[in-house]
Order: sequence, then C-alpha cells, then structure tokens
Amino acid sequence: MKILLVDDERRIIEVLEAYLEREGYEIHSADNGIDALKKAKTINPDLIILDLMLPDISGEEVCRLVRKESDVPILMLTAKSAEDDRINGIIMGADDYLTKPFSPREVVVRVQAILRRVKKTEKVERLEFNGRKLAIDLIKKEVTICGDSVTLTPIEYKLLTNMAVNPGRVYSRMDLLEKIQDEGMYYEGYERSVDTHIKNLRKKIETDTRQPDFIVTVFGMGYKFGGVLDAANAPV
Repeated sequence: MKILLVDDERRIIEVLEAYLEREGYEIHSADNGIDALKKAKTINPDLIILDLMLPDISGEEVCRLVRKESDVPILMLTAKSAEDDRINGIIMGADDYLTKPFSPREVVVRVQAILRRVKKTEKVERLEFNGRKLAIDLIKKEVTICGDSVTLTPIEYKLLTNMAVNPGRVYSRMDLLEKIQDEGMYYEGYERSVDTHIKNLRKKIETDTRQPDFIVTVFGMGYKFGGVLDAANAPV
C-alpha cells in the first residue's frame, strides 16, 4: 500500500520512512503543500500522513483541497496541542491526529488501525449495522430497517452511504455538501441545508430521532455515523 508522507522536516521523513517501509509500505514524500497536492493526484496514495506546519500553504488547506477530490485517509501530525487545533483538523477531514513529539512506532500503529478501518468497507456489496437493524445494499442501492424497505431520496442515500462506510468519522456540513454537490444541492454558504436532509433521513431510519443510533450530531463540528458494523462485515 502507498503512503504519502508530507513534512518539511527531513529527519522526520527519514525516520518514519524507515519504520513504515519495514512494515511493507511503499513511501512517497513531499516537503511542501504544493508538491503534496501534485503527488496526491499522481500516485493515488492509500493514506496521507500530513504535517500541518508547512512552508508554503498550511496542512489544513492541503487537507481541505485533498478532501474535495478524495476520501483518502489522512493522519495529521502537528506541534499544535490545543483542543481547538485538534478539532479544526478533524473538521477539515482528518481521520486521526497525532501531536509532536511522537513515537514512530505509534505512527505505525495509527496507520495500521486507519487502514484496517478502510479495509472493512473495500469491495463490500452490503453493509449491516446494529444486529441487522440497518442494512445497506451498495449494489442495488437499497436500504432496509429491521427488514423493511426504506425509500430515500438520492441525496439522503448519498449522505447515509458516505457516512456509513466510515463509521465514527466526523463530517462537517461543508464536507457533506461536497459529497452531494453532483445531485444539484451544492451552493456556497448553504451548509445549513444539510441539516434539513439529515432531519428527513433520521425520520426514516431512526427509532428515536432525539436519540439517534445512526446519524449522530457532533456539536460544534458536524455529524458522524454511530452504527456498529456487524461481524459479518468485519475483515477476517
């Protein structure tokens, strides 16, 4: 699997490259944001390790631009330790966050954990959650609740599936708008329109919309999928 390592500190790149190559990963590196964006397009990495403090454009901006075109997992590295900075990184689309100084072994473990989560939904035709309470057939584009078919609009289906394939990941309203923009719903500044679609989706799939099991609000950040993937969908 290919990993794009983005950091302007050569020593960090060399150390992480050595540890990750030892685990069998193919490593590509960039020491600035512009080069990182170019390589993200050309090498199509399976994961990006991204430092936030880059010499040209910020890591946050790199993350935002990558997220417009790809769902590639992103592990952020930063010297910033404030809670607001960590939250902002997650809102921008990061899958995990590690504060410097860190152990190279911990980076390897985080990378392996992220890639395991991604592998759960690779080439999966059907997803089942919470003891088959919610089932999504990704081929037929059908959704059932406790075995009963649920009719979703194209936008509702896209919102649900984009979150369901990444359980626990927090999506900002802008993230979700960008996921559905090809359905004719994307207008800059209209992030709150997502709330209406989420409200309608909850009415169709939740037993109690005030205490949802699946589409969970993360206050001040956005939404995440709270369903638990059934064992039949888990990787061997």
